[in-house]
Amino acid sequence: MRDLDFIHFGGIEVDPPDFDEARVVVLPLCYEQAPSYGSGSHEGPYYILQASEQLESMDEETFINWSNIPIHTLAPVFPEGTPEEAVIEMKSSSERVLKAGKFLLSLGGDHAITIGPVMAAKEIYPQIGVLQIDAHTDLRQEWNGSSYNHACVMRRLADDVKTPFVQVGIRSFSPEEAQLIRERDYTPFYAHKIDPFDDSWIDHVVVNLPEVVYITLDLDGLDPSVIPGTGTPEPGGLSYRQVVNLIKQVGRKRKVVAADINELCKIKGSQVSEYTAAKLASKIIVYCINP
Repeated sequence: MRDLDFIHFGGIEVDPPDFDEARVVVLPLCYEQAPSYGSGSHEGPYYILQASEQLESMDEETFINWSNIPIHTLAPVFPEGTPEEAVIEMKSSSERVLKAGKFLLSLGGDHAITIGPVMAAKEIYPQIGVLQIDAHTDLRQEWNGSSYNHACVMRRLADDVKTPFVQVGIRSFSPEEAQLIRERDYTPFYAHKIDPFDDSWIDHVVVNLPEVVYITLDLDGLDPSVIPGTGTPEPGGLSYRQVVNLIKQVGRKRKVVAADINELCKIKGSQVSEYTAAKLASKIIVYCINP
């Protein structure tokens, strides 16, 4: 994995600036620990970056040429040690970017890559909240021997980081998580209750978010017909257009300071999932970076 040839976001179509001149900094976090089902997400950043080279740089909705937005891609991080130590390493990698006032776009990796960047963002933006796009609630106290597992991400953010969050696309959770949802009166936006022909639900998502937002996009939040290449492809998910419209409205109405895309698992012989993930990354850049 360390020998793979990582490219900067956009590839040869984009002239990457130095870190100091960048407005967006892409951070590849090549981490996977004790996956629940499908594996390979530690290679996700590599495949997303490779796919990004095939993107046209003109956004079709806004006619913004995102290649004109200075985007710097850092060298990949390969977190090591215990899950707790890996989280601290990812937090440290994120701090430099956020303290410099850059927009941080992390590419994972399994969903545990979210914990460190949110911890770093919380220290700089104490009132930050998280928009979680996901099939799963990720509210377990512990899973596969660790409380820092991908299935425990939102529990760590709620209990340890004390960060409010809004969950969208939810359609899978355990009895333990269901009990916690009832006890704490959480109100996820369940996938089966989202009208595929009416986007007014997005207004309710935005209202429940604070002014400063971190977006975490677990690719299994989208339907497997859109992104089959993910560890646990749950049926009944969001469409590509629904996710783009959500990103658009949150970017317009809130201050998004960082985001991540995680849980890409490459399917041999197919480029659909990584290309779509790269396209979603470009949408985050277009809609969450102020002109």
